[in-house]
Amino acid sequence: MEARCRRSAAFDCMPQPAACCPDWMAGLPDALPLSRLSIPGTHDSLSLFGGRRLRCQSWGLEAQLASGIRFLDVRCKLARGELHVYHLCTFQRASLRGVLRRTLRFLCAHPGEAVLMRIKEELPIFSRPGFAAQLHRCLLEEGRGRVWCREEVPTLGQARGKIVVLEALAQEVLGIPYEQLSISDAWNVLSLERKWARARRHLERAAGGDPTTMHLTFCSGNGLFTCPEEVARFVNPRCYQHLRRRRGRPVRWGVVIMDFPGAGLLRLIVESNGPLASGHTTAAPSTPAGPSRRPHGRGDGRCSRHSSAHCPHQCPSRRMLLPAPRICRRTSAPVKQKRVSSTCWAPGSLRVTTV
Repeated sequence: MEARCRRSAAFDCMPQPAACCPDWMAGLPDALPLSRLSIPGTHDSLSLFGGRRLRCQSWGLEAQLASGIRFLDVRCKLARGELHVYHLCTFQRASLRGVLRRTLRFLCAHPGEAVLMRIKEELPIFSRPGFAAQLHRCLLEEGRGRVWCREEVPTLGQARGKIVVLEALAQEVLGIPYEQLSISDAWNVLSLERKWARARRHLERAAGGDPTTMHLTFCSGNGLFTCPEEVARFVNPRCYQHLRRRRGRPVRWGVVIMDFPGAGLLRLIVESNGPLASGHTTAAPSTPAGPSRRPHGRGDGRCSRHSSAHCPHQCPSRRMLLPAPRICRRTSAPVKQKRVSSTCWAPGSLRVTTV
């Protein structure tokens, strides 16, 4: 009974996921912009420590990626010259460099996939100078040409094998500006019913909205009288039933971001992209700890490291791909003009100016 309470089709707080879907993007057409996809994601993806009030996930990074998660929410603080992963004031025993390396290792083993990564400064009201500069340095040194740090939303073909950065920096452009996206993130939950109602409305907006705009729906939340796990136990099953009503038809749900997602809910999101994606979903009674069920780097044509010398599918070192054919322009003006990083900019990039 206890195991059933901890795992269902919509909710899962067990240490390993119940399904494996490491290559669901591989069969989708290269020409699809990422904004046209349904993408499962996790909120505060590395928040594994801190007790019930703070813990948002039960699966480690590699297990999340193997289960089909393709949006990661990474919160960092600058400490002792490095970016470390935090949830509020609790250190999550990881660094941004480590997260980038582990994600790129997965992408090296699964070159048909792409991972969206929102990188955010945790508690920016206590911001320390140098966060943007250190983020720039991490992306340059660890990315090795396999990080999309442009403003344009890329096509899947342009993003394969890469991390696509979403950022909310005030001055520099190091990825797709977060404020240009359509976002529902009612994280402070006073009523579970109202929380789900807002998430449901935004899911429907994504399904029928502008296909060139990326939609992000946070099904997660916290509050004074609740916690992330309790919100997930309430919202995830309702999200599962909502998506299930349109099962079997291609629907663009956008990026659906969850705490403690169940394998059935992940499968519904992936399958909404059509049969080319759903064909890569497989059951996994015992999900591997690493990113792939098969050993790589031993004669199977896959590479076991993410350096430029061992990844033949990556673009030339430290070069950005051509901009996507569609440009999602900023919907709200920043307080100050943003500066495009010289190492991340390529001809044709959109420069942001105050309106």
